[in-house]
Order: sequence, then C-alpha cells, then structure tokens
Amino acid sequence: MATNKRQRKKSGRQAALQAEAAARHRQSRRRAVIITVVVVVIAGVLAAVFGAFSGGGSSKNVASTGSSTTQVPPSTVKGASITGDTPCPKPDGSSERTTSFAKPPPMCIDAAKTYTATMQTSQGGPITIALDAKAAPKTVNNFVVLARYHFYDGLTFHRIVPDFVIQGGDPQGTGSGGPGYQFADELPQAGQYKPGSLAMANSGPNTNGSQFFIVLSDNGAKQLQPLYSLFGQVTAGMDVVNRIAALGDPNAPNGEPKQRVTITSVTIEES
Repeated sequence: MATNKRQRKKSGRQAALQAEAAARHRQSRRRAVIITVVVVVIAGVLAAVFGAFSGGGSSKNVASTGSSTTQVPPSTVKGASITGDTPCPKPDGSSERTTSFAKPPPMCIDAAKTYTATMQTSQGGPITIALDAKAAPKTVNNFVVLARYHFYDGLTFHRIVPDFVIQGGDPQGTGSGGPGYQFADELPQAGQYKPGSLAMANSGPNTNGSQFFIVLSDNGAKQLQPLYSLFGQVTAGMDVVNRIAALGDPNAPNGEPKQRVTITSVTIEES
C-alpha cells in the first residue's frame, strides 16, 4: 500500500509539472503573438509616416481619419524605352516621347545658363517655374531631360494634400513609379522651402527619379524637413497650383484627388 501511495504521489507531481510546462508554453506563444502584432502595427505606422512621398516622400502623415475617396485611375500614356546609355534630348523638344530609361542622363544642361519650365495642366496654365541649376544642377538636368523627352506629358498629379503639396510625375499614377533609375540628392538648408517651391519626391536618401512636388503654403513648408532636393520656384501660375490643390480630399488615405488632374505638357526655355 505504501508503494502504491508513493507511485500516486509521483504521478501527481509529474502531472503537475506537465501542466505547469504546458501553461508556460501557452504563455510564451501568447507573448510571441502579441510581439508580432505590435511589430506589424509599428511597421504600418512607420510606412504611413515615412512613405508618403514614396517613389517618391514627406514626413507628413496623410492617413485618413474618415471615408476615403475613389482611387483615380493610373496614367496609361506610354512612350519609347531607352535600354542603354541615355542620350541628351534635342533642345528644341523634337525628341520622341520616352517613358522608360535604363540609366540616369548625362549632364545635358549648362549650369551657367538659365532654365525656365512652363507647365500646362488640365486645370489650366501656364505654371511658370524658375529652375535653379546653380544650386541643384543634377536635379535640374534630370527634370530638363525628362521634360524634353515629353516624359511628363499626360501624367497626373496623383497626390494632392490640402495646405501641403501637390505631387506628380509618376508614370504609373500611383506614387510608386519612376523613370527606371535613381540619382543622388542635392539637399537644401533647413527653412529654404516656401510656397511655390519645386522639390523632388523620394523614398529615402538618394532615391530621386521623376516624381516632384510643389509646396502650397507656409504651413506646408514648415512641415518639410530638408530631405528633398529643392530645384525650382513657381514664379507665375500659383492660381493654377491652388486650383489643383482645391481638388484635394483631406480624408483621402494617400492624398488621392477628387478628380483626375493631368499634366498636359512641360516645356523648357534656355537662355
């Protein structure tokens, strides 16, 4: 009888130990699940905060707190592709429309000259922009080359955030597209952005492509850290820029406009 009693006690201790081990295992699994959920949530928040200018970015969070607008259909305008080195386009604008490039362009501008961009849009124009080739020669060169290849013709302002920026230059019309290459930053000093500033959108350091934005207000300028290459200033046509800005939806999760806004053309004057 004593032996049976000892065996029962031993079996009871083993069962208790097994139950305790199972409880620890379940608790560990719950902790792992909680940690995973927290990591996913944090990643989502960071993506919303820092991915606003993907493909070109801003640190402004435009996540919706209400109902979202219908996504504007992406651009469908297509052009030729250049698979090798990018030749300089013809200054007179007669080069074939090209929308895909394998490499960044060579230096095709003369930084000692003056370059002015004239933009026409579906909301009117012109928007006249003085390009700053002295402060940002590589960025101005890139914009001039793309404009002379008619890259921007027919593309959209896919992201409009009231009191902040209007953003365009994505051949996909979604905020994730570009010309097929990236190039280095030419960053301004803090406080240099102002209403009408033209700067490159990006998805991180040295990821410039074709997407750009125009700052809408002093409030918008103050929200920008000096992380985006500043390369021009609107000198005429801010009424058109504000007309485009009026089509922004403050509740849109990614700044989708209320209606499609198209860049009709961008022409370059050199003097």
